[in-house]
Amino acid sequence: ALHEFPNDIFTNEDRRHGAVVLHVLCAVYMFYALAIVCDDFFVPSLEKICERLHLSEDVAGATFMAAGSSAPELFTSVIGVFITKGDVGVGTIVGSAVFNILCIIGVCGLFAGQVVSLSSWSLLRDSIYYTLSVVALIVFIYDEKVSWWESLVLVLMYIIYILIMKYNSTIHHLFERKTKNSANMVNGLANNTEMDDNSNCDATVVLLKKGNFHRKASVIMVDELLSAYPHQLSFSEAGLRIMITSHFPPKTRLSMASRMLINERQRLINSRTYTNGESEVAIKIPIKHVVENGTGPSNSGERGVNGTRRDEDIAEAGNETENENEDNENNENDEEEEEDDDDDDHEGPYTPFDLPTGKIEILKWLFTWPLSFVLYFTVPNCNKPHLEKWFMVTFASSTLWIAAFSYMMVWMVTIIGYTLGIPDVIMGITFLAAGTSVPDCMASLIVARQGMGDMAVSNSIGSNVFDILIGLGLPWALQTLAVNYGSYIRLNSRGLIYSVGLLLASVFVTVFGVHMNKWKLDKKLGCVCLSLYGIFLCFSIMTEFNVFTFVNLPMCRDH
Repeated sequence: ALHEFPNDIFTNEDRRHGAVVLHVLCAVYMFYALAIVCDDFFVPSLEKICERLHLSEDVAGATFMAAGSSAPELFTSVIGVFITKGDVGVGTIVGSAVFNILCIIGVCGLFAGQVVSLSSWSLLRDSIYYTLSVVALIVFIYDEKVSWWESLVLVLMYIIYILIMKYNSTIHHLFERKTKNSANMVNGLANNTEMDDNSNCDATVVLLKKGNFHRKASVIMVDELLSAYPHQLSFSEAGLRIMITSHFPPKTRLSMASRMLINERQRLINSRTYTNGESEVAIKIPIKHVVENGTGPSNSGERGVNGTRRDEDIAEAGNETENENEDNENNENDEEEEEDDDDDDHEGPYTPFDLPTGKIEILKWLFTWPLSFVLYFTVPNCNKPHLEKWFMVTFASSTLWIAAFSYMMVWMVTIIGYTLGIPDVIMGITFLAAGTSVPDCMASLIVARQGMGDMAVSNSIGSNVFDILIGLGLPWALQTLAVNYGSYIRLNSRGLIYSVGLLLASVFVTVFGVHMNKWKLDKKLGCVCLSLYGIFLCFSIMTEFNVFTFVNLPMCRDH
């Protein structure tokens, strides 16, 4: 693979005497550059595209958001197929997949700071389809070559996955109906299985649930909802209820409706938990943390395939602002959106001409200055209102930068591997996999710290489905169908079969572990997952170095 790239300025002897450290630093900087471009430019442009196409949350999560978080792996795979013609792409995706499942769930369990509840539906949905994807991959790479129809099957499987996500709520409804039991009842309310939302009768839950399907806070007919899903009212609530009927003028109705929403919200906080139709989540943090920690509309926390929790937080944040000024609901919502925009600007990329405050921030700014300087002039930041209409330019230019940084990263890693005598596959499974998945890990951790375990787990498993079906399937399909019709993709390493087999085992072990842990993500489960990741790495490395059986030819050396 080394000879497929331009010549290095250092000789192999120079690298062995210490110059390889410069290559390592360059590779690490490329990881950071990829994270910046993906989070601050690529994902926001994808959000704008989703808004223009009017895609539902689930479909957007399964398609554009997954593409956003897995772009480095996809481009690494493309480079592996068309440039290095080796296993670096497959190794990266297999390693990244195991990292996503074991390491991300392990880190979330250890550092979430609380016990996070998981719902069985989202975990089972993603892991079952993911298992099918891995089984298909094992069957196709078993003979060490991939034909055009095999790569096409992988791409078609991803299209089916998008359809499943599109009808997710309907399938979930059927799943819930079969597994429903008395535990889903809250506050002793009557069970009403005919409900549209498959939620309980608590009006607040219905309000939150109704708000889920719109990005902006939508107009909710409070009186209609409360009459459709009644609950035991106190005397004051009954008074408010009467005053939001059509017998009163609009201004009174609006004022009373907002008061009623605030009362419902307050009652919800006092009860400390709510049910959202999937699982109970303890509300342990104020809403301001949600925005600060970075699950605002354009941050990486949005990557999760199961994006509904984030929208609930936005709905809750909207209700929180209503507490401050009950009678001017619309203005408050506008102010809250502006606050979010300010936060995004603060959390967004550094600009090369604005020095931040604080010593650590200044160090970060200096470290990223070359990067922010180049991106400032080449990629418009579509988070800013005056550049919002340039989102397609942001999408195109950030895609080119991701491709360029991925090329540099794979080039550096190939040189490092060659210098140290490490096969491409091992560099992919360890160094590249961890580097390209660190942004995912950070995003999942931020989300898990806010008690949204489903979104963290869906983010890690959902991006894996994209990695395997599109990250491998698409470059293979392009090579065997478009570039050289009827050709085969040949895999050099026999050990990949064992690594993919271990990948399948890791899914089973994770789901079994979560089930045994009563669908809770805690430190105990985190430790188990991280130790399993260590075992996987050891086993994969030993397999590639021919410890158990002969899988790899020794690396050629320049004499």
